[in-house]
Amino acid sequence: MKLKKKILIGYAFAFTLMGLVATWAIVNLWSLGKTTDEILRNYYRSILAVENMVDALGRQDSGILLTLMGDIEKGISQYRENDALFLEWLGRSRDSIAVTGELEVIHDIERRYKKYFNKINEIYDFEKKGSAAPLTLATYKQSILPVYSAVKASCLELRTMNEKTMYSDSEQARSTAKRAIFSTVIVASIASIVAFFFSQVFSERLVLPLRRFVEAAKKISAGEFSVQLAVETSDELGLLATEFNRMTAELRRYHLMNVDRIVAEKNKGDAILASIEDGLVVFDTDGRVTGINPAGCRILNVHFAEEETLYCRQLLSTPSVCEIVAETGQTGIQPDLPDDRRIITLSSGENTRHYLFSATAIGRKDQKLFGVVLLLKDITQLHEVERLKSEFVMAASHELRTPLTSLGMGVDLLIEHAAQYLPDREKELLHAAYDEVHRMKSMVQDLLDLSKIETGRIDLEFEKIAVGTLFEHAREIFKGQVSMKHINLSIDDTEFMPLVRADTNKIVWVLSNLMSNALRYVNEGGHIRLSAEKNGTDIRIAVQDDGSGIPQEYQTRIFQKFVRVNKQERGRTGLGLAICKEIVRAHGGTIWVESDPGRGSTFFFTLPVVQ
Repeated sequence: MKLKKKILIGYAFAFTLMGLVATWAIVNLWSLGKTTDEILRNYYRSILAVENMVDALGRQDSGILLTLMGDIEKGISQYRENDALFLEWLGRSRDSIAVTGELEVIHDIERRYKKYFNKINEIYDFEKKGSAAPLTLATYKQSILPVYSAVKASCLELRTMNEKTMYSDSEQARSTAKRAIFSTVIVASIASIVAFFFSQVFSERLVLPLRRFVEAAKKISAGEFSVQLAVETSDELGLLATEFNRMTAELRRYHLMNVDRIVAEKNKGDAILASIEDGLVVFDTDGRVTGINPAGCRILNVHFAEEETLYCRQLLSTPSVCEIVAETGQTGIQPDLPDDRRIITLSSGENTRHYLFSATAIGRKDQKLFGVVLLLKDITQLHEVERLKSEFVMAASHELRTPLTSLGMGVDLLIEHAAQYLPDREKELLHAAYDEVHRMKSMVQDLLDLSKIETGRIDLEFEKIAVGTLFEHAREIFKGQVSMKHINLSIDDTEFMPLVRADTNKIVWVLSNLMSNALRYVNEGGHIRLSAEKNGTDIRIAVQDDGSGIPQEYQTRIFQKFVRVNKQERGRTGLGLAICKEIVRAHGGTIWVESDPGRGSTFFFTLPVVQ
């Protein structure tokens, strides 16, 4: 039997029980409705007829009283009209007999009403002949009122009889309704219990094979490929079990076939990692070390086994590296850092070596990430070459200062004393030499300052100073240039800013260099803004202009040595921003630029807040 047919049989059984309960309820409701309809049809008509009879009889009596008061014509008319109504409703009452003994009461009403009718006719016929006194109150009370009261009493007896019988039948209908409700609840409860037990048994028979599938799948995921399921039925689950057994057989064969290949690939990977001279450390997304190559063990001076549990902070004493590893593991992308902030120094005994690190996520950021690979590249030799280069530049700058000074003095003397005797062509050459000598002196001085900063030989005189004071110093330096070029220089309010720890002269030099660049590229009537805001434990200072901006390809290079955006501009060495970078780094801060070509640039740098 197919699985679909089994499910349909289960549903058919449930629907059959529901139909049985619904049929039973309909039968009970129909019986109750029939009983109620009989009560309304039989007793309501009789009671209505009696009520109208009593009403007509009362109006007849009112007509008699009108004649008694002298309005004979109106009284007789009202009496005759209601006499017809009384007889009409009496006939209807006779047609709707529903109670035993009701017919005898109706006959009694007819008899008494006939007597009442005759009594009225006798009185009016008597008056008509004029052989007796007219109708008086005493005559009414003695002759008519007793007969009227008797007819009315018989009508009320008929109504009472119908009301009692109607109430009795209503009680019987109420009992019938209670029995119907009780029987319906019993039938529904029995049907629900039967349906519950049937659904439990039926669902268990359907789910049991699925549980076996789940257990088998768990065993396969645990590496047990010899699982086989018993094929007990010929339905879809039986076919699925057959295909499942065929799949596990194929998996077992594939597993046995590929174990050796996997082992070979693992050995190859281990050999490749062992041959790499750079250190490699593999972390999971929680920061635990899951692998490390021999070079990494040597660099970090650790002995790692796979059963050990090591975390990043146990291997590296530099917290920033572990923070970068953690962020890369979360986002899938290494934070964008300058090269100088990606260098760490590790000491092993008396040896100190420098390493450039990088973090790479394992997996894709739009999918699940499995971990992070940390690469430690030994750049000690490059670092030493850079140090030697800086020392050479500093030594060369010292050596060049003396001849350049002498050469400059000679050119100055020639311009001062001999230029007036020279032709125009020689004057131009002499002035060109003067410009080049001073440009070379400026370059040598910049190289000397840069070399001192790079080698750590610059003396910084740190002090607590307000950011507003730094801005005021910079504004005083460029007060004349700003006025001449009609530049709108604005400085944000920094009164409530905390003090910063800085060398005032060096930071003013940085601000001056940034403002000088801004003045160079801002058109007349442009705007330059100096602002600052607190960012954690730092103050972020910004120099913003609305000049021509910096092309995208230069924004990551302008802080390097000898890089100039405008190569046709004379008198610039391309060292100013490099010196700014080294000064800011010596203060423990960073410097960067954000620029939109054609809309201006904003240079940012940070200084530490005084703790």
